[in-house]
Amino acid sequence: MSDAGANGGGRADLEGKVVLVTGAGSGIGESCARRAAAGGARVAVVDIDQEAADRVAADLPGAIGIRADVADEESVARMVETTVSQFGRLDGAVNNAGVSGGFYTVADYPLEDWRRVMRVNLDGVFLCLREEIRAMRGNGGGSIVNMASVLAAAGYPEQSAYVASKHALVGLTRVAGIDHAADGIRVNALGPAFILTPMSEQTMTPEAIAAVAPMHALGRWGRPEEVAEMTAWLLSDAASFATATYYPLDGGLLAR
Repeated sequence: MSDAGANGGGRADLEGKVVLVTGAGSGIGESCARRAAAGGARVAVVDIDQEAADRVAADLPGAIGIRADVADEESVARMVETTVSQFGRLDGAVNNAGVSGGFYTVADYPLEDWRRVMRVNLDGVFLCLREEIRAMRGNGGGSIVNMASVLAAAGYPEQSAYVASKHALVGLTRVAGIDHAADGIRVNALGPAFILTPMSEQTMTPEAIAAVAPMHALGRWGRPEEVAEMTAWLLSDAASFATATYYPLDGGLLAR
């Protein structure tokens, strides 16, 4: 059995497509890259950490690792140019790279930290979108998934920069989906709730992890693989009527 079959249960929903994933050196981004490869895609694994990108790419058939800083215009342009040069086209993208910022009340929020969060979470996605759309127009269309958050539809104490960036990202997604529907390019945003990644387990105590679980109607944290599955659907032709929309993936958190 091939690696794709072993990881993806034999699915070929992205067969023949070229997919770029940012922030793919770990966590949700890594799971999205692995799921795309399992579906038959050739994957550009992008991360600000070259070693992390190369590690994931080495485990996926035909994948390449690319270092890119999504907040840097020239770096983003090179990222897309490298992908198209290597694979000949770009069909799908997952703009997953992001940062959380510190915990401060609005009155105490440092401007430097605010701007850092906005540079990565909002400016970075805009820069990626712009280059990805330009590349996709050249080959007749594609699909882009912007990784937002459940906090794109809710507030959270002492996280004004992160929450604002994710709310704005949904607005950007909607406009991009409208602007480029005629180009055959679909743009959607995905809003995961609390997803248990290695980083979460390293930075949170077991007690804190246990306290978060009941916030979801399902009574547990989400898994990166669950986010990757919905991302793969949005990238695939099965979601051909889905664009300019925000999809919460929250285990029922927003419904409580």
